Amino acid sequence: MHFEIIDEIEKIETIAVAGRIRDIMRLRKQYGSGRWRKMKGVAKVRLQSGSIRKAELHWYEAHGIGKKKLKIKRLLD
Repeated sequence: MHFEIIDEIEKIETIAVAGRIRDIMRLRKQYGSGRWRKMKGVAKVRLQSGSIRKAELHWYEAHGIGKKKLKIKRLLD
């Protein structure tokens, strides 16, 4: 699903850190080593259809590398 974030991400929480992330080896191989964290938050997004919805987002993040693999987990409204 292609989307665009149109508002700031709010209610940011850490779900997992380093060894607790299932895809940690793939992340390190693809993007480099770092203190990887799996995060979640809520933001307004514009979907491919053009509609604007509030969604729960999940992504991976590491210091100096940034947000990677951003995805919509579920639509909230």
